[in-house]
Amino acid sequence: MTDSEDLTLVNPAYFLPASLEESKIQSLPSSAYYIPNFISAEEEKVILDKIANAPKPRWKQLTHRRLQTWPSDLVKDTLIDASLPSWLEEPVISRLLSIPVTTTAPDNIFSASPHRRANHVLINEYPPGVGIMPHKDGSAYHPVVCTVSVGASICLNLYKTKEDGTLDPEPVWRILQEPRSLLVTTEELYTDHLHGIADVEEDVNLSSDTIANWDLLRSKQEFKAGINPRQTRTSLTYRDVLKVSKLGNKLGLLLKR
Repeated sequence: MTDSEDLTLVNPAYFLPASLEESKIQSLPSSAYYIPNFISAEEEKVILDKIANAPKPRWKQLTHRRLQTWPSDLVKDTLIDASLPSWLEEPVISRLLSIPVTTTAPDNIFSASPHRRANHVLINEYPPGVGIMPHKDGSAYHPVVCTVSVGASICLNLYKTKEDGTLDPEPVWRILQEPRSLLVTTEELYTDHLHGIADVEEDVNLSSDTIANWDLLRSKQEFKAGINPRQTRTSLTYRDVLKVSKLGNKLGLLLKR
């Protein structure tokens, strides 16, 4: 019996580590964490249903994929103050805040952020064969990214730039994100590296030698052939927007008069 099978039997719904340190991706140069069973299958289904049933104007259609932004898009790197819907708050945010980074201090991953919690969620839907070009998340956010994956597995590629400033086309690391998992990236991985998803129908060459978080995966057996045929995967990216405007609250009061 593998370690991952032991984990599943102990708690078939979800499993939270005593601290993020227990889930650190050791082969990466700075703080990145991977929790394979962050939400349960039932919670995953609720989230997928809520996404699918969101009002049609919530969807922004791109060339090959679509996305939702909650509670709203940023305007000049500023978020209009508004609450996230309850289905994006629970269970994800409460669990993010409940896990200390280390067992020796109570601080969680958002303790040093301006609002001490995530206030913005970007939902991206990736059909098979569709990815996203290498990019950085930018300066509008506190440098902590928490991504919950639902629906299917996918490979995230991490890139760095060459000395001349151009992008090295070969990823320096790959992270395999399983459904119901949480990936947290911070520090150098946020500020100095780009991340992207290849436009492929299947992720290949998957092994302990090529996947940075291989030892933390829930279901290594699913990838023993080294291949992950893509299915539709949806990501929920939780971040803390640095600048928040109270304008939205003022407008709401005016409209109620």
